[in-house]
Amino acid sequence: MRRLWPLLAIAACAPIPVERAEKMCLNDARLATGPRGTAGIGVTTDGPYATLDVTVTSDYLAGRDPAQVFNSCVRRRSGQPPNRPLYDQPAWRG
Repeated sequence: MRRLWPLLAIAACAPIPVERAEKMCLNDARLATGPRGTAGIGVTTDGPYATLDVTVTSDYLAGRDPAQVFNSCVRRRSGQPPNRPLYDQPAWRG
């Protein structure tokens, strides 16, 4: 088992296929368009509760273009440029 750790560490750093990187990087691009979050309220047997979860990225705060965020993310993860620009991605709903 000890011999596997170095191999696993190296494998974790290896580039992934471009198509997979594109799917993973869509979320980074979405977060660059603005804050995202959820809110909830309810009542349990313990009483009322409220939740709030907000995500704000440095890309959004810096005003980065979501397409640039997407391109750099895909290159970083796969070592290659995206097959399609962000705005041509079927799952993009920015």
